[in-house]
Amino acid sequence: MRRLSIGACVMAATLMLGGCATPDTAPEAISAPLASTTGGDLRGVREGDLSVFRGIPYAAPPVGDLRWAAPQPAASREGLRDASTFGPGCIQPPVPATSLYNDPPSSTSEDCLTLNVWAPHDVEDAPVIVWIHGGSLRIGASGLPMYDGSEYARRGVVFVSINYRLGLLGWMAHPELSQESADGISGNYGLLDQIAALRWVRDNIAAFGGNPDNVTVMGESAGALSTTYLMVSPPARDLFDKAIIQSTNLRTFPELDEPVYGMPSAERIGIDMVAKLGAGDIAGARAMDPQELTNRSTMAGFNPQGTIDGATLPRQLIDTFDSGEQARVPVIVGYNAHEYRPVGAPGIIMPPDADGYAARIGAIYGDLAPEFLRIYPHAEGNNALLDATSDGIFGWSGERIAKSQQALGLGAYFYVFDHCYPSARARDLCAFHASELPFTFGNLDGEDLPDVWPVPDGPHDRAVSKAMLDYWTSFAADGVPRAGGLPDWRSYGAQQNYMMFEDAPVAGRDFKPGMVELHEAFGRQQREAGEAWGMLVGLAAETAKDKE
Repeated sequence: MRRLSIGACVMAATLMLGGCATPDTAPEAISAPLASTTGGDLRGVREGDLSVFRGIPYAAPPVGDLRWAAPQPAASREGLRDASTFGPGCIQPPVPATSLYNDPPSSTSEDCLTLNVWAPHDVEDAPVIVWIHGGSLRIGASGLPMYDGSEYARRGVVFVSINYRLGLLGWMAHPELSQESADGISGNYGLLDQIAALRWVRDNIAAFGGNPDNVTVMGESAGALSTTYLMVSPPARDLFDKAIIQSTNLRTFPELDEPVYGMPSAERIGIDMVAKLGAGDIAGARAMDPQELTNRSTMAGFNPQGTIDGATLPRQLIDTFDSGEQARVPVIVGYNAHEYRPVGAPGIIMPPDADGYAARIGAIYGDLAPEFLRIYPHAEGNNALLDATSDGIFGWSGERIAKSQQALGLGAYFYVFDHCYPSARARDLCAFHASELPFTFGNLDGEDLPDVWPVPDGPHDRAVSKAMLDYWTSFAADGVPRAGGLPDWRSYGAQQNYMMFEDAPVAGRDFKPGMVELHEAFGRQQREAGEAWGMLVGLAAETAKDKE
């Protein structure tokens, strides 16, 4: 850790923060870790052999005229700032108590652009992981117990978790906002927050023992999508060196000011939403209470997502990967075997007879229908359609990214998570969306998880978690995932190598033969027909066909 100056110690004593040791200082104050950053001096907390700093501002509060504006630098602060507690999460809507994903932060605020750091005490030049939480770009926070970074820090990583703006406050485009921008663009504020956090890491992480030239960005679900955005975003280039992408997608996104692929422009979506809110204009929307804005826009159907603006996100994600213009970094990328069980997905009702099923799939998939029916047969019932949706959104996207990075001569490590345990199996929740998270963090106890989450209770849970942590950590160190005594993880390559996480890691080739090729061909057909791709799969795509 970078130690504070004498002047800072005097200031700390004056403020009675106990941050500098004297013969009469209490033992807990002596052990308090200190760090000096561009925003001022910090005092964290010692937790065993780790130094932990929480609630560090990386950008100014996005309030007033900064609501729906690019993040601005956090003000530098004199004296010693206490960094022992998490900052509030960003404003978000409530989630039903029965939801697997009901895990709200203890408080929320627009003043939420903070990050947290877990580091081995007195480490130097350590690999860095920056975690971006999921939650559909609507919910979540960096300080949730499931995301505690202690296990990574115990393995020698400096682990950072960040908040970013959510929902309407983080992802709305609007012509008035574009006019305010020097670049003539709007939307993507949550993504710009993430980029600002990465810049903070570049400028400050050495103060915590991290190597700014060895940064891995890691995210799940909306955090994985955010990581994918960062892969294609020019402003994020050279801010990270590797990526871990857990359940992402490469679907169509709205473009700033032109309708494309059957979708309205992002600015039109913003105009319609401001009208639905009764705000009149952006000034009126800025005058509204942020929680009311968030709740009402959620109920009105606002879908937070990236905007193809020509600058932050230059073109459709799939086009960037196809042209080889994405970040040239190694990746771990994958998904869970049954993302949609039993939460469900649109259009997931299997017809009662096989002939009726075949006829409906034939009308959607044309000459691809026999292959679809081979991979997702009627005999498997609703599970066939659920897995088709999981594969078509997350599996195809993951393999597509692995293939693209491999084509650039980079390490590309594909995985499938299919570990189950008794409490999950009893609720038909094997390998559901986000179920790998407790294992990749090593936080398997009930107090670390949302209230209705099935708590891991199987004999292999700790071993699976240790394996994933070891693979992830070694990848962060040097770009190659390894775990002592466990199978070698081969790069994706022409043989479509992958690692399956069941009760133990098992290396394989071509996870589900024909699957990625089927969804690639179907997506190409959709694009050529001017339709959106990457979300409506199987019978769910019937609705889109009906609109033609």
